[in-house]
Amino acid sequence: MADRVVDGDLRLYELDEHADAETAATARRLVVERDTGVDLTSTGDYTFAAESADSNVENLVGGTQLPVGVAGPVAVHGDAADGDFYLPIATTEGALVASVNRGCSAISAAGGATVRVTKRGMTRAPVFRVDGVAEGAEVAQWVADNEERLADAAEETTSHGRLQSVTPYVVGDSVFLRFSYDTGDANGMNMATIATRAAAELVEAETPASLVALSGNLCTDKKPAAINSVEGRGHTVTADVTIPREVVEERFGTTPEAIEEANTRKNLIGSAKAGSLGFNAQAANVVAGVFLATGQDEAHVVEGSNCITTVEARDDELYASVNLASLQVGTVGGGTDLATQSEMLDVIGFAGGGDPVGSNSDGLAEVIAAGALAGELSLVSALASRHLSSAHEELGR
Repeated sequence: MADRVVDGDLRLYELDEHADAETAATARRLVVERDTGVDLTSTGDYTFAAESADSNVENLVGGTQLPVGVAGPVAVHGDAADGDFYLPIATTEGALVASVNRGCSAISAAGGATVRVTKRGMTRAPVFRVDGVAEGAEVAQWVADNEERLADAAEETTSHGRLQSVTPYVVGDSVFLRFSYDTGDANGMNMATIATRAAAELVEAETPASLVALSGNLCTDKKPAAINSVEGRGHTVTADVTIPREVVEERFGTTPEAIEEANTRKNLIGSAKAGSLGFNAQAANVVAGVFLATGQDEAHVVEGSNCITTVEARDDELYASVNLASLQVGTVGGGTDLATQSEMLDVIGFAGGGDPVGSNSDGLAEVIAAGALAGELSLVSALASRHLSSAHEELGR
């Protein structure tokens, strides 16, 4: 089969039509090895069944392996996650897992982090063409008057998704409709896209609007955007903890006052001066590591970095919180069914669909938020105590 590709009789993507998934992947590796002179033995040594990745990747040649470490367990008191949880982190950055682990230790010693999911909603925002603002306002009013009809059209395409709201935005001769869905335990990006297509067809049939693009970038998917920081996307989740002064001094080697000052000057003032959408130290580190370990869409780390970290020294204790405005996670679909990713979801305790629906994705979001809080506490403390460079010298080289 590799010979036929080299001879031009077959294309790489056609191999799946002539063999099982494993054989097709092997043939592609042979082709790439011949063309590049690179030995792909390690790439070909993967644990998942090739056919299980059909919905995750095209032109499969193998798997890329990353080191996975665990931080914790960390005590979490959430609506969906209540107990002690390990946090699997896939990363190539030395010192990261150790840093998060230190934060987890301090949080647990203080009695645990309190976590709540305050908002849910996967969004998709198509853009329509109209003649001008008057026609745009007419479309916006029709949407407001017919949201139930739009919900019926959208929900016919899915057994789990539920339309929560449609918000119109008129910009000259463009109308954007930001649809928000409750997608249960799924990340729901594809679900929202398919449902919105059905709703958009109804808008076209009943109004003067003409669909230009099913995604008009007001969603906003996989790009930095203030609307996600303000309105949220996926899960909006907040975690906080109060740590006694003696625990701060013992675990972090510094004081609540020093941590507060470092957070204010770095995460708040520094971020504001930079025009950052994230007011935090390293939330994306934890989000990315857990995403890779548990089969999330790694590009949603962009939205996952929308985090505000607050710290306050209170008498004999330290108060700290994180608010992740747009954390997009799921426990079914996507890469969550792959072998190692499924195992790591099992380690956390939220693999598959939840009972009630949505509880597993909520639980995963709550544990990630607690992990982000641990990472923030540890890094800001390392900066306050001037230990950051020595930790990286010891662990990160």
